Amino acid sequence: MIVVENLSKSYGTQKVLHSLNFTAQKGQVTGFLGPNGAGKSTTMKILSGFLQPDEGRVEIGGVNMVEQAIAAKRLLGYLPENNPLYLDLYVKESLAFLADIHQLKNTKSRIAEVIEMTGLGPQQHQKAGALSKGFRQRLGLAQAILHDPAVLILDEPTSGLDPNQVLDIRNLIKELGKTKTVLLSTHMLQEVEAICDHLMILSHGTLVADYSKKTLLSLYPGKSLEQVFAQLTCN
Repeated sequence: MIVVENLSKSYGTQKVLHSLNFTAQKGQVTGFLGPNGAGKSTTMKILSGFLQPDEGRVEIGGVNMVEQAIAAKRLLGYLPENNPLYLDLYVKESLAFLADIHQLKNTKSRIAEVIEMTGLGPQQHQKAGALSKGFRQRLGLAQAILHDPAVLILDEPTSGLDPNQVLDIRNLIKELGKTKTVLLSTHMLQEVEAICDHLMILSHGTLVADYSKKTLLSLYPGKSLEQVFAQLTCN
């Protein structure tokens, strides 16, 4: 699971995160929502070890991200919004390179399995730089899940996908969420409704909601998720 305690972060005089506390559980997809500037990307960069918090503690699968960063990152798969790829490498080369970094066994079979899971079969012999945006997203997701991590952090994973691709990747994320801890950030509330079990909403660096999807909607009878989101983040 992911455990966050009293997480704070500032850039100069601007405080971006205000003592966040939350837990993302194994066996569910947790939606991490908020308007632009709410602090979502900063939080995910801290959770993945790319940024250091000013205060607070982050545990990934029971391992402290600050004190044991390498061990924590072994348990983590991360797809950032900008999805950095080695554009001169072929799809299979990219995955083989990462498999070597992760010191995977049965590399060929695992790469074949991940290519099948993410629908990259027809593109596996292309260079990453020649892929469409949608297939680059698929490659980014394939890289994130390659080492079968216990925890997945996904930032806008269906960005740039066509409608059919969106359905495929949503189904994959939902399936992964049955056995892993999945934290999903997206601006698409219809995606949240389709695949998320639990919702956390961030506004101005503060958590304003942390409920199961069913419970959150029951607190605002007669309102859609879009209306609830707008009400919670309007200030």
